[in-house]
Amino acid sequence: MKIRKLLRKIIAILMFRIDWKKLVFIGAILTVFRIMFQISTLPYPLTEWILFPPLEISSFRNLNHEKNLRELPVSPDIRFNLSQHAPLVVSLNSTDGLSETLQVLERREKVSRQQNSRKHVNAVDKVIFPSSPVGKVSNHMLRYIASLTPVEALAYAKREIENAPLVTDDQDLYTPLFRNVSVFKRSYELMEFILKVYIYKEGKRPIFHQPYLRGIYSSEGWFMKLMEDSRQFVTRDPQKAHLFYLPYSARQLQKARYVPNSHDLKPLSVFLRNYVNMLASKYPFWNRTRGSDHFLVACHDWGPYTLKDHEELSRNTIKALCNADISEGIFVSGKDVSLPETTIRNPRRPLRNLGGKRVSQRPILAFFAGNMHGPVRPKLLKYWRDKDESIRIYGPLPHRVSKVMSYPEHMKSSKYCLCPMGYEVNSPRIVEAIYYECVPVIIADNFALPFSEVLNWTAFSVVVSEKDIPRLKDILLSIPLRRYQVMQNNVKMLQKHFIWNSKPIRYDLFHMILHSIWVSRLNQLQVSEISQFLEF
Repeated sequence: MKIRKLLRKIIAILMFRIDWKKLVFIGAILTVFRIMFQISTLPYPLTEWILFPPLEISSFRNLNHEKNLRELPVSPDIRFNLSQHAPLVVSLNSTDGLSETLQVLERREKVSRQQNSRKHVNAVDKVIFPSSPVGKVSNHMLRYIASLTPVEALAYAKREIENAPLVTDDQDLYTPLFRNVSVFKRSYELMEFILKVYIYKEGKRPIFHQPYLRGIYSSEGWFMKLMEDSRQFVTRDPQKAHLFYLPYSARQLQKARYVPNSHDLKPLSVFLRNYVNMLASKYPFWNRTRGSDHFLVACHDWGPYTLKDHEELSRNTIKALCNADISEGIFVSGKDVSLPETTIRNPRRPLRNLGGKRVSQRPILAFFAGNMHGPVRPKLLKYWRDKDESIRIYGPLPHRVSKVMSYPEHMKSSKYCLCPMGYEVNSPRIVEAIYYECVPVIIADNFALPFSEVLNWTAFSVVVSEKDIPRLKDILLSIPLRRYQVMQNNVKMLQKHFIWNSKPIRYDLFHMILHSIWVSRLNQLQVSEISQFLEF
């Protein structure tokens, strides 16, 4: 009986004294708060889980996903939680530098950024995204690359290039010009994505940090100017650098230190030796690699000879030289870089006179005019001067001829432009011929052709050995018209890779030179430096 009375009292209280509307309202509020709390603990927003389900992707084809990602040798002081970000470490393997997966992850990143506005890069060394698709990489990928030491990043790039995806159609690259367009595109994208260059501040003007932008030696000056102005590739932190630039001008060194008519280059080589020794005593970077991750750019003919007094500078440093003569033992194919020699008459208008005539408007078979120095040009003059109307060979272009047709007009009206060596192997006529859409004929037996690691020179030029000068006409006439038309069209398509721009454009001459230096550094990466990185 007591229990029944108690139950009746409880029921009466529940039915008549509790406000059920308020109780339901409070319960609903508590339920909503609990759901919101659970959503906030998810690794991605709820809408993202619905639209873009989680993916597990690895940028290394030979890795076993997360297990191997944890084993990557990341520098301890900048290591981050790979297990947290493993699904966002992606490969750029697609024709456009991005896969469909990366596009999905970018949309995920966009949603995530709306809730997280933290900056992921250091303000001093801010990442400058290229305008290319490769620049649209998630911040997680950027942080992953940033977490690697310079050597680890180079090893990563080397493996990615070895597994380059097939490129079948690219609007920016004309496939017939390249040895392997797929490898070039992948390497170039990774250069844009990874490469950082430290420029030494030491050195007084005019020899250092003062680019010489006019004349036949202007390549070194234009590269210096654009390199020092670059926000994309230059880093202020030498610990992050993959390459170190020695910012001197061989032309300015010659003007400042050479005693006219002395025929003595010793003061120039001693000056450079002392400069490098100063850097080696002030910083640890030279001694760490004996100069193998340092590079210089010199277009003056004497550039190679001014390096002889410093053995490591001559033997180990990556040398970008116009005088790329493989017979003298200073320029080393595969390590050093052949620098195109460009004649710039007006630095404000470097592209003046660019372009040429149609094939039907080129009545001259072959043309050359220039000073008679070196062993090859006098031989050319001996066999062909005034011997054949279709082959026009001169010393300096006579006034009586130039007033009728200028030097550029001769090149624009010729099918083939002869580019014989002078005292040294290179000639600015090679680039001039490309500018005027004239197929270059290169006559220099020991010349390492520019960008030959990526460009297929047989597609747009003719190489004639010095001993075959007497057979020059037969060699040129043996090329079928259809073949010549293809070569001449290839020259037009090649122009973009040999042009200086006041603000660098993708694949232009500045970037092609830098890419050759980048490839050289990758090629000389020691097995001992990367073996630990590649052992998974």
